[in-house]
Amino acid sequence: MLARLKAVARHPAARGLADDAAVLGWPLGQDLVATHDMLAEGVHFTPDCPPADIGWKLAAVNLSDLAAMGARPVGALMGAGIGNARGTDWAAELLRGLMQCLDAYDTPLLGGDTIRSGPTSVLSLTALGQSAPGTALARSGATDADDLWVSGTIGDAGLGLRIAQGGPGASALLKRYRRPTPRLALGLALSGVASAAMDVSDGLLIDAARLAAASGLAADISAAAIPLSPDARASGVPVAELATLGDDYELIFAAPPAARAKIEAAATQARTPICRIGRLHAGAGLTLDGATPAALGYQHR
Repeated sequence: MLARLKAVARHPAARGLADDAAVLGWPLGQDLVATHDMLAEGVHFTPDCPPADIGWKLAAVNLSDLAAMGARPVGALMGAGIGNARGTDWAAELLRGLMQCLDAYDTPLLGGDTIRSGPTSVLSLTALGQSAPGTALARSGATDADDLWVSGTIGDAGLGLRIAQGGPGASALLKRYRRPTPRLALGLALSGVASAAMDVSDGLLIDAARLAAASGLAADISAAAIPLSPDARASGVPVAELATLGDDYELIFAAPPAARAKIEAAATQARTPICRIGRLHAGAGLTLDGATPAALGYQHR
């Protein structure tokens, strides 16, 4: 595995993995934006998931965090705990999928470590990004009467998880679960335009509620405005349920109504579809079509 890591960690900062750490020349005058996320077998991916898809998702969920901050990726460091039952071919495919995603978003692998982790695999990645001083987006910062927007479509990945667990459904939904798209171009375009942003990982409703709470506000969302793919519509699952499903990794963000033209221009620049789904207002909590929904989404313990 070390030989394969050396082959893909091509950036000069990695020093051919010959030293104990990477040495990265940081861009002058830029803020460092850092994130770290983990995937555990049996929790975040099924044991029969193709390892290349696991590698892609490991990179994508971290890059999605940078996207939510409006940051540009600079590099990544991987930590891979490979389960005892996994062979070298599995590990090689994992690394191939990881590099497919990192290369797609111009993010060099700067180094990492691999170990045997026991019965199951546990994987982690640290992603480093940069932003102009003081411009990184945050969940807080929204104001009363701001519009609430979301990118892409909602609920596809949650339906894909059900397929991965043995249920019926379209292959496109399974792909949306296993290979999410980090909205980096949109995050960069929203910097300086959006008042608040975060990515949708635990469900649209619960993450919208978190964004609103971080800004000391309440959120109201229109169910009819939530963007759905044709496959999600065909599933027959109610919109209120689709909006509680996780793993979409779309961006949810707020902006004043006066900025609508700029928001739409940012989405056009990023070639990313967006929809205005509601608004923020004084108060607390979240309502869907004016009523409190029965469920919001996944709650971390």
